[in-house]
Amino acid sequence: MIIVSFLTGLIFGLGLIISGMANPAKVLGFLDLAGAWDPSLMLVMCGAIGVGFFAFFWAKKQQTTLLGFEMKLPSATKIDRRLIGGSIMFGVGWGIAGFCPGPALVGLGMGLPKALIFVAAMLAGMGIYELIERLQKR
Repeated sequence: MIIVSFLTGLIFGLGLIISGMANPAKVLGFLDLAGAWDPSLMLVMCGAIGVGFFAFFWAKKQQTTLLGFEMKLPSATKIDRRLIGGSIMFGVGWGIAGFCPGPALVGLGMGLPKALIFVAAMLAGMGIYELIERLQKR
């Protein structure tokens, strides 16, 4: 299982590097609709959506994964304030930094200082979220 996890992560990381998703300048160029817009990442995203669509379509019909583990898919379908707020925060963070979580970890592995700052802020945000959730349950 460890080898499969490692190989999956390696392939994913290489895909992010090859596609340009791990390059903040390329991502920010894609998000700059009013300036020097770079539409090349749209092809990457369309490809990912296409693969994901068929993968989830297949996965919904399965009881176990290809490795024999229990299939665990998200069950939430409700669009609420938390989902919209989280989406906005994700988009703002992506637009400011040029990173989202996966490419930031790849950038960290590549030794990019900006990725270190992003990952530290991401982990701090995750910790704050957990703290708030625990306090609300009390």
